[in-house]
Amino acid sequence: MTGTVGGVTSDHGDDRPDHGPLYPREASPTAPQAQPPWDSAPPEGAGSPWDARQSRGAGQSWEETQTWAPPPSPPPPSPPPPAPGERAGQWEPPDQRPAAGQQGYPGQQGHPGPQGYPDPQGHSAPDRGGPGGQRGYPGTGGYEGYATSRVYGAPSEPRGGQGEPGARPKRRRPGPVLITAIVAVLAVAAAAIIIFVVHGNNKPIVGFVPNGSTPEQDAQQLTTAFLTAWQTGQLSRAASYTDNATAAQAALAGFGTHLGLKKLTATYGSATAVPWPAGSGGGASASATATPTTPREQVSYSAAAKVSASYQGTPVPATWTYHAKLIAYQVPGSPGWFIAWKPDVLAPNLTTATHLAAVAVGPKVSMVTDNSGTDITTYGDAGLTHIGQLLSAQAPAGEGGTPGLNVELQNAKGNPVQGSQAQIVMPGNIPSLATTIDSRAEAAARSAVGMHKNSSMVVLQPSTGHILAVANNAGSNDFALTAQVAPGSTMKVITSAALFNAGVLTPSSPVACPPTYTITGITYHNDKNETLPAGTPFVDDFAQSCNNAFTQQWSHLTGPNSLAATARTYFGLNTEWGIGIPGISAAYFNAPSSASGSELAQEAFGEGQLTASPIAMASVAATVAAGRFHQPILLQDVKQVSATPLPANTDASLKQLMRAVVTSGTAAGLGFGPTVYAKTGTASIKGQEQPNSWLIAFDPAKDIAVGCLVTNAGYGAQFAGPEVASVLSKM
Repeated sequence: MTGTVGGVTSDHGDDRPDHGPLYPREASPTAPQAQPPWDSAPPEGAGSPWDARQSRGAGQSWEETQTWAPPPSPPPPSPPPPAPGERAGQWEPPDQRPAAGQQGYPGQQGHPGPQGYPDPQGHSAPDRGGPGGQRGYPGTGGYEGYATSRVYGAPSEPRGGQGEPGARPKRRRPGPVLITAIVAVLAVAAAAIIIFVVHGNNKPIVGFVPNGSTPEQDAQQLTTAFLTAWQTGQLSRAASYTDNATAAQAALAGFGTHLGLKKLTATYGSATAVPWPAGSGGGASASATATPTTPREQVSYSAAAKVSASYQGTPVPATWTYHAKLIAYQVPGSPGWFIAWKPDVLAPNLTTATHLAAVAVGPKVSMVTDNSGTDITTYGDAGLTHIGQLLSAQAPAGEGGTPGLNVELQNAKGNPVQGSQAQIVMPGNIPSLATTIDSRAEAAARSAVGMHKNSSMVVLQPSTGHILAVANNAGSNDFALTAQVAPGSTMKVITSAALFNAGVLTPSSPVACPPTYTITGITYHNDKNETLPAGTPFVDDFAQSCNNAFTQQWSHLTGPNSLAATARTYFGLNTEWGIGIPGISAAYFNAPSSASGSELAQEAFGEGQLTASPIAMASVAATVAAGRFHQPILLQDVKQVSATPLPANTDASLKQLMRAVVTSGTAAGLGFGPTVYAKTGTASIKGQEQPNSWLIAFDPAKDIAVGCLVTNAGYGAQFAGPEVASVLSKM
């Protein structure tokens, strides 16, 4: 029986069942997948664009042990005048170009070797190095050495010739000179890295100062120093080899964090000369505007990164191998070199807006079956097909299989970049996964919902909560699991349980059902102005589904006996369930805990702000059948939400009420057998031509409970009733 408010439909629902949080109505078309944009030329036979040789394994801990901070700028001291035989630390343009390359300053009397100055943009040279002194580049046609090249010039010599015995340096007016030498030995062809700051009229020298005999060797020394610092966790040192140390260090730290990096092994590959971009100005040389003529090398290197991600609390480690490229260049006007910083120095296709991440991939399921081994997608049901797709995409925990591992690009929000996934470890998939779907029950349910369009049904086993059937006849919609509509008079089962628990009523309590009932200015009308006189046993009010026998009980539905509390405490509703699909849980029923007054009176007969789906209302019938809630599940080993068992008297009274519906109430003419208990429901929906039709039932002799919804149809006994009767007769 339906109720109206002041002659206007009293439900605030939508025209059609909405789609609950389990999953959307229809899967959006999948866009064509782009090929992962990793290396442009992957190794031959590579399984992914990163690298062909990918193996799974565990790595040891890899942590940064130093924190980078730019060095302070101390005030320059005032040094004493140079002593006899010493040279002031001054770098001057050449008077003329010497014919041979410079052989290194440490062997020259009274003058240190070539030294790198701090970058005026904030870069500082690392404190690693080797013997000072730049060797000339033989056979390079004018690029013969740092100290003697056209770019750098040579230090001016005092009269008498530099290095000659007894030569006395020209005395100059003392200027502020600060010399700081930090020398460390690297296994990188004995490169010299020395900080040398000169305050005077000349431009400072910046960068890493190598001592190779060719630009390729210098680029190799710089790259090897960078890779060595990076793979030993010295991120601030590695970053200082670039021309943007701040950005580089942040990217290096993020690289390790997002990939779960345990160990990195990187190896220099080769270097190839590349031209400067026109008008580039030379990187760290901020004052340059013309295209530089100093060396610029494209360097390739290979890397093996031991990465890891967690899958269901267990780490999944693997070794990811890849190739990358960087640009190393000599700073114009300086013997120093830098790596031109860009995010893709660390790995291909990285940008300032993306990062790399290791992502565990769960095992998939090749086929999802019913309890007899039949592929559930063969039933042609929208709900079962969607369930099969979700379970196939990721196997549930505890069902076998092993996880895999991917490396992918992600944006700042952690969302994957489409087509960027590189599979490092393939998951061990599961050949088949059996659900609780019963072939006989599913066939019966599919046949039943075929009686009316927009039908949906769920069949449960009350003793276990097993979902035996999910059936829909609503196009591609899975209303059986996703509908969110008012439950109509099937809600009166929960309302009656609350009243019995409160001690307000028993099945025999006399309760009149007037044709109208007014509360806070809102008048509720029984359908067709139906009325039941004073003295009518409450069991008859329930059997005839007379609404105003329930509206007038609203003041008793408070505290622990409220509809929301009763639904949660005894029926396991008003909370999310996970029926067995990984990562997905949903609340299939909602009764607002804030309801009061006229809203609560309306909810007492199943309308207002209440929402429910067939799986929830089938569970209400199953709870009465078993005397306690068993959460509906699709897989045997799913952890179920628990609830308090119904008090024995309450459960017995509910059974009495639901049996009366079959014997003398609204379902009397449906042909249910002697062991069937039921409740009809009809919910008026604003803007809908016809009300929604509901019926829930259970048969304890068959351990079966059913919830059926037919939208925009009519009375519960007229549409949903025959469908439920059909299923029960075939089980």
